Amino acid sequence: MGPIEKVAVIGAGNMGSGIAQKSAQERFMVQMVDREPEWVERGQGIVSSFLDEAEKRRIFNPKQVEEIKSRISGIVGTENVDPNTDLVIEAVFEDFDVKKSVFETLNRVCGDSTILASNTSSLSVNKLAKVTGRPDRFVGLHFFYHPAKNRLVEIIPASMTSEESVKLVEQYCKSMGKVVIVCKDRPGFVVNRFFVPWLNEACLLLEEGVGTAAQIDAVSRKSFDIGMGPFALMNLTGPPIALHSTDYLAEQLETPRYRGASNLRKLVEEGRMWDIDGPEDCGQETSKVISERLLGQVFSVSSQIVEEGICSMEDVDRGAKVGLRWARGPFEIANEIGMSNASRMASNYSDMANIEVPAWFIGRKEKFEFSYVDLEIEDDVAKVKLNRPEAMNALNVDLVTQLGLAVDEVNSMSDISTIIFEGAGKAFVAGADVKFFVDKLREDSFEEIYEFTAKGHEVLNSIENSQKTTIALTTGLALGGGLELALSCDYRIGTRRSQFRFPETSIGIYPGLGGTQRTARICGLECSRYAILAGNFLDSVTAYDLGLLTHNVDSSEVDSVVSSLIGTKPENKYAFHPVNDVSKVVDFSKKFYSDANIGALLAGEIPSGFDSDDPMVSRQIKSLSRGAPIALRIASELLSYATNGSSLEDGLKLELERLEEIFGTSDAEEGLSALIEGRRPNYNSS
Repeated sequence: MGPIEKVAVIGAGNMGSGIAQKSAQERFMVQMVDREPEWVERGQGIVSSFLDEAEKRRIFNPKQVEEIKSRISGIVGTENVDPNTDLVIEAVFEDFDVKKSVFETLNRVCGDSTILASNTSSLSVNKLAKVTGRPDRFVGLHFFYHPAKNRLVEIIPASMTSEESVKLVEQYCKSMGKVVIVCKDRPGFVVNRFFVPWLNEACLLLEEGVGTAAQIDAVSRKSFDIGMGPFALMNLTGPPIALHSTDYLAEQLETPRYRGASNLRKLVEEGRMWDIDGPEDCGQETSKVISERLLGQVFSVSSQIVEEGICSMEDVDRGAKVGLRWARGPFEIANEIGMSNASRMASNYSDMANIEVPAWFIGRKEKFEFSYVDLEIEDDVAKVKLNRPEAMNALNVDLVTQLGLAVDEVNSMSDISTIIFEGAGKAFVAGADVKFFVDKLREDSFEEIYEFTAKGHEVLNSIENSQKTTIALTTGLALGGGLELALSCDYRIGTRRSQFRFPETSIGIYPGLGGTQRTARICGLECSRYAILAGNFLDSVTAYDLGLLTHNVDSSEVDSVVSSLIGTKPENKYAFHPVNDVSKVVDFSKKFYSDANIGALLAGEIPSGFDSDDPMVSRQIKSLSRGAPIALRIASELLSYATNGSSLEDGLKLELERLEEIFGTSDAEEGLSALIEGRRPNYNSS
């Protein structure tokens, strides 16, 4: 089996059309299949409406919309699926017999290498696998609504699913920028296991007269820091779905508490929606009862998920934050309110529901510690995954510390030849955690900023100086510190989804994790000025031309390129020269950002011989005007230092030394604060 390139989706409803659309957006060739021509047309209409709206919002341009549509072929009849399809995703309604019939047809018409998958939120993957005719090439997938927008997907291997099948499907999901949770086949999998009973518990609170729907929603929004309460959510997705899901869980888990509340059942029978209008204030005591019931339910079930080995507590929290868009996951909330409170609430709910909560949760006193770095060893290759996708893997103190420990561990292994770094979700690393810098500046604690940055230098230097081959899979967004991390590696592999940027000068600082030194040594002074001073967005082609990417390939070719690099080192990592001299950007950078022009540019002037009406010129002048003057000056000086014959070690040392100077400016606090607050900074050069 090779990389997944051709996909078929069975079912052209809201979920199926959404999966087809997202796949086509990421350049997969897609067949959207249904039983009747009018249903296929309906699915194509859903996709068209969605894309037309995206075009109006300037997410896509007209050409991109047409290209996406052109990748989707409407097919009538499952029996007409192309036999050479790599992956077929069944997305019909949740009925075992219907799904069984679909898979029997697919097994007959599809080639031996085709992987089959079921988009299911509840049915047993192991039972489905047995009726597919190819249980080794079958997985469960649980996309979250809307599949084109929601970044979470749960992958559920059956007990017979081959490791190769799981890896190929996981790569397909990652290619779409999805945050992937691989979990065991248990009722509700991960998110629905705690979320569906949460909805039903809200119904029970209403049925008992504890509060109105409006009041319960209001308390829920505050307690969980979410945008919509349970009743508003059920109105959005449809009460019948909630009823079906909670009844299923009650049956499968033999937990009567989960059986759909009578008010939910009556609502569905009558075809109504919840009345969520009316006063939201319910008084402190009532609010406490609602909050503690709902929190206790979530704590209880989440701890059961971990106890049963379905997934890690980090994945439970990721599921809540990415799939449900909660601000914090269950275990993070437990830390926040205190373990004694969380334990008490879980215990009270477990008594009420007659379920068992693990002793390690009930008896816990200390806060949970979370892992943000995953280490996987396969033969002589170590894979280090930065796994904080809800924050686009932004570098905070914990992540940098854990990354350092992982790198040290792998560097000490004599049988490892290669280290591969990748980010979970759609980003490689979206820079450093800006809020940390703002908090420390407001606390007048520069020392902690320095310690964090110095630790980052230490970690990146351990990658730079590693005897192993180091490879960064920058197949997504890499900003600031993320790009600096990538540049410390021997090789940087990108795809069309790669996007790079140094945004630092526009937020009052300069790249402080080696960015000024490694960038200039890779692509030369003028091109590094283009990248760093103006903070230009760099697509994969431009990044390759500059030398910031060593390989720019199709996503299907990433694995083969990685295989070719294992155990090798580049002949000359620091060429001080771009890769492609005939590139339009390279040619422009060498002329516009020359030594002769840099003084004028830093002064906000257009250099002699350049036309202000030229789009490239005006864009650079505009970008430079948005940078903090002090940050621009210091960054320029550091870039020059990198190219004057100094050693990389000395350059990195100087970059660290000048941190106090830049963070001592009011511009630094203003720029960083403005980013958090979503406004344009107002610099005063002080």
